[in-house]
Amino acid sequence: MRAGRGRGTTRRAWRIGAVALAVLGSVALTACTSVRNDLGTSDSGCYVALPVATAAVGHQGHLRGVRLVEVSSLRGHASRLYRAATSVPGPKIEHVCLVAYTGHFDADAVTQPIGQPQGVLAVVEIEYPDNRLVATLLIAHPPLSFGHSHLGLF
Repeated sequence: MRAGRGRGTTRRAWRIGAVALAVLGSVALTACTSVRNDLGTSDSGCYVALPVATAAVGHQGHLRGVRLVEVSSLRGHASRLYRAATSVPGPKIEHVCLVAYTGHFDADAVTQPIGQPQGVLAVVEIEYPDNRLVATLLIAHPPLSFGHSHLGLF
């Protein structure tokens, strides 16, 4: 009888261990997935550009979003940012980080301004991965809303 109990206890322990491992694994995967969806895995490389972007807007405003984009994708949707990126001397820029801030911005108070003389939205364009400021686009009336992990503008 003891041998039977030992096997049953061992089987039960294995089942409990397997269930616990499955629950732990699903919790870990769910946690990783939710973080990846909120931050955007392709955009996370741009978070190193935040000090440059913050300095470009004179440490003003509130961070609204960060996005890594191909310069070619800006051609039709954000032509001013496209022209700024393609007119930089030197090697061709392939990717840029766009960092958006809301607040009140004046062209004379930001670095490398393009767009309106004043705006409630500032989109800082930074070369990726070199982290070099390209332009700061001021927009008086944003066309669409945007969130923390993406910009609905582009």
